Amino acid sequence: MTKIMFVCHGNICRSPMAEFVMKDLVKKAGREGAFHIASSATSTEEIWNGVGNPVYPPAKRELAAHGLSCEGKRAVQIKKSDYDLWDMIICMDSKNLRNLHRIFGGDPERKINKLMSFAGKDRDVSDPWYTGDFEGVYNDILEGCTELLKNL
Repeated sequence: MTKIMFVCHGNICRSPMAEFVMKDLVKKAGREGAFHIASSATSTEEIWNGVGNPVYPPAKRELAAHGLSCEGKRAVQIKKSDYDLWDMIICMDSKNLRNLHRIFGGDPERKINKLMSFAGKDRDVSDPWYTGDFEGVYNDILEGCTELLKNL
């Protein structure tokens, strides 16, 4: 089983979108049993007294527009001990990449990659919290996850 962790800053927009897009892609490919897929944050900004916020409503609406539910998902923070639990740790942007290296103390097994690298693009998935472009982010995530699945 391949274990994939998607990561963004707060785990309320991009990484949960990637989690549920990827789960849908593997289900449609008939490969659900071959993967364990989750998402997390590098920060604690969306976690209060140990309870994470739900997926940001515009991100939830964008997923729903494509027939995907993220019901029950709440933000969680990635921890140093998570490095050994996951085969692939896929982040949304360069800032997440730096934060993951800091949290884990490096990447000796080369598990950490940016999502768009799987689509042959050396760029970030923009943060819709600031841009408001949830549709564009969905399209980037779909492209990155589709190419990732092709490589697995």
